[in-house]
Amino acid sequence: MLLMALVEHEKTNIEHTWYLDSWCSNHMCGERSLFCELDSNFIESVELGNDSKLAVRGKGKIRFEVNSIVFVILEVFYVPDLKNNLLSLRQLQEKGMTVLIQHGKCKIFHAFKGLIIESRITQNRMFCVHARCSSEE
Repeated sequence: MLLMALVEHEKTNIEHTWYLDSWCSNHMCGERSLFCELDSNFIESVELGNDSKLAVRGKGKIRFEVNSIVFVILEVFYVPDLKNNLLSLRQLQEKGMTVLIQHGKCKIFHAFKGLIIESRITQNRMFCVHARCSSEE
């Protein structure tokens, strides 16, 4: 008798939480594996809301999918010690998105595609998006 097992790891099926942050100056991610492109020569530091600083060890782009819409987020800082992924609402607005926070929801609109992300406020007053991430383009 022959028994064989096959386990496939699909990077696109891994779901990650991204917090929509109105105070964050840049998109930030602590997981190197989520980047489909990364410039490791970009070295900086970021200051957090509690006045602590974390090292930035690169800047690149991340591809993820929310509600069957594929996003490529540019200029994401790679911050290895960061525990949560952050999407900067300010940076999205700079890229031409419209952000509306009203009635316990955060909605992000694209100029041509309309509503692309909608998040309800959590009990701890956070807006988050669950996305399937892939380091492949």
